[in-house]
Amino acid sequence: MPKKYCDTPFQTTCGGQALIEGIMMQGPEKRCIVVRRPDGTTECTVEAIPPKKKIWTVPFLRGLAGFIGSMSYGVKALMHSAEVAGDDEMADEEPTKFDLWLEKRFSTEKAISIALTVSMIVGLAFSVGLFILLPSALTGLIGLVWKTIPLWVRSVIEGVLKVAIFLCYLILCSRMKEMKRVFSYHGAEHKTIFCYENGLELTIENVRPQPRHHPRCGTSFLFVVIMASIFFSIAIFTPLQIENTFLRMGLHLLLLPLIVGITWEFNRYVGRHSNALCRALRAPGLWMQNFTTNEPDDSMIEVAIEALKQVIPEKKGSDRW
Repeated sequence: MPKKYCDTPFQTTCGGQALIEGIMMQGPEKRCIVVRRPDGTTECTVEAIPPKKKIWTVPFLRGLAGFIGSMSYGVKALMHSAEVAGDDEMADEEPTKFDLWLEKRFSTEKAISIALTVSMIVGLAFSVGLFILLPSALTGLIGLVWKTIPLWVRSVIEGVLKVAIFLCYLILCSRMKEMKRVFSYHGAEHKTIFCYENGLELTIENVRPQPRHHPRCGTSFLFVVIMASIFFSIAIFTPLQIENTFLRMGLHLLLLPLIVGITWEFNRYVGRHSNALCRALRAPGLWMQNFTTNEPDDSMIEVAIEALKQVIPEKKGSDRW
């Protein structure tokens, strides 16, 4: 793996998420959403990050808290970007029956909170169902046909299906016209982070030549979660002789918080080191970013720079990874 992916002089905890015509960046103290309006101007929204309760800073628990927090705010940021980037279209759009029901029974602020919560739950349920539960159900059908299938073989097939479904999902998303610009903003986010980590001034000229694949990307994290779930399936289900498909699916759900916590700590360690083993462990995630990142144009880089500048802490080095 090229040295440029790992050995930056500084590694930051600042990171972000690509949005619809924009980027969300988060640092240790603040988070910022920058979205380009249809008229070409940008809207910048900055807010302070509330301090975490002490229990959510404990190793393994902090990974679960970070995952839930990023899911929650990520949905909020995505909906905000859709509203700002397409505000003319949004204004003409008829409210849904669900929107009208919420407005009738709750205050505007409460209705928005409920809508965001529902969106997050639906998104999480879709991800878990597609990448975790569906492979278990499919291998259960195989077990009905091949009744003498060894449990370890069933777990391996389940793991192969998880990886295959995840890759197919990424490839299909990368081919969608609407997603190509989002993935270009994703590339702009990575390039801008690299520029900052290399100690360069945040300008379009300095950001443009940076790599678009970043070793601490959320895509890599999701891939490691899937790989960890495969390991736990083989290590737990096979010795315990767990054959019932519904029981396996239920245990997958129970193990998911543990897997997320362990994976977060794993990514934290791997992200801090650049030895041969860590580079090898990062390689699959970097390869998958071929599908989730595209080369950005200068206007996208400009958005990423504006967002990152807002969240870099005043105390130099306090955002060290």
